[in-house]
Amino acid sequence: MGGTMTADPLHTHDGDSALPAWAIPPRGGFTAADLDRIPDLPPHTELIDGSLVFVSPQRSFHMLAMSMLETALRTLAPDHLRVRREMSVVLNNRNRPEPDITLVRASAVSDEADETGYDRADVVLAVEVVSPESEERDRKRKPQLYAEAGIPHFWRVEKGHGRRPVVYVYELDPAVGVYVTNSIQHDRLKLTVPFDIDIDLTAVDRL
Repeated sequence: MGGTMTADPLHTHDGDSALPAWAIPPRGGFTAADLDRIPDLPPHTELIDGSLVFVSPQRSFHMLAMSMLETALRTLAPDHLRVRREMSVVLNNRNRPEPDITLVRASAVSDEADETGYDRADVVLAVEVVSPESEERDRKRKPQLYAEAGIPHFWRVEKGHGRRPVVYVYELDPAVGVYVTNSIQHDRLKLTVPFDIDIDLTAVDRL
């Protein structure tokens, strides 16, 4: 990320007073904690390898796929898990992505619902719906980061025929810390991990 380097991620120099605090990166990059402190940060900003990543306008497929999966998972999830949409996950000091959908342990959810994100240890599943502008991150870098953080399950959702999603299902191989392919699911998402799941993917046609 270009621009004048400064040690303070929350304030600009006097000559840069017209710039928002996030326009000038600190030396060494931003940290996960900075996302809670930087004023006027655009919504849904992610931190990847110390750099801020901003979202583009959402496409209809992205919204439909997220809504369908979120609704279905809320119905199917056991009591010890909670479904969250577009909430950030702290993987380490330099990485705080925002999966489209996450399954988190119920114990990580506060009674006041005032959390701004979750720790990697509390995440059971991360789901990314791929958009044209995020293909490289969603297909390569984010799965690598999620696996290195020890998140057991990862789904990558791609646009198939028409508006129907295709779900690429991965499980973590804990011995080597990488994801291995469980299956590629068309029309119906049927799994036994992380719990019994049966989702009609063609339901997107009725949304």
